[in-house]
Amino acid sequence: MAGAATNNGAGRGRPGYDLDSLLRTAVKVFHERGYDGTSMEDLAKRLGITKSAIYYHVSSKQELLRMSVDRALDALFAVLDEPESLEGPAIDRLHHVVRRSVEVLVDELPFVTLLLRVRGNSKVERQALARRREFDHLVGELVAEAERAGSLRLDLDPALTSRLLFGMVNSVIEWYRPRQGLTKEEIAEAVTTIAFEGLKRHE
Repeated sequence: MAGAATNNGAGRGRPGYDLDSLLRTAVKVFHERGYDGTSMEDLAKRLGITKSAIYYHVSSKQELLRMSVDRALDALFAVLDEPESLEGPAIDRLHHVVRRSVEVLVDELPFVTLLLRVRGNSKVERQALARRREFDHLVGELVAEAERAGSLRLDLDPALTSRLLFGMVNSVIEWYRPRQGLTKEEIAEAVTTIAFEGLKRHE
């Protein structure tokens, strides 16, 4: 965001290069060149600033990676804390978690895409993968609860169901592009309709 720098951490640095714009640019370059293939010099050139200006915000490239993947993870875990994820029948809570996860993916597309492509090659990536597994485990427990309540088919393993559900959610990063004419609500509706019409137990 352009304008004079403020005194807080989110606004310090040269005008036009607050922490948010720095992260967005870093993630874009990581996608283009790969994280390992990106240097701080590359980021400085893209931003048109010196490396020291970047170091005013962060201490290292790894910190940029950590902040970027944490942004995606924090948004996903926040979904699990929403009232609709905590109250009511398990099937309704699961429906909400899946729908909102799609919306988070669209809202934070560059950051979620980066998260889904980490492979555990560094401490930061291993920590991100551990948090992803924790999220998957919590969703798996919700699937199991919906199954025990009789809302889902009983012949499917809950962990497998969770992986398949979020495999479909995560696949959105491969084809969705902003300004394609689809809103996040339309995408979320399509994913949940396909998933839950096929998963609901029919008497």
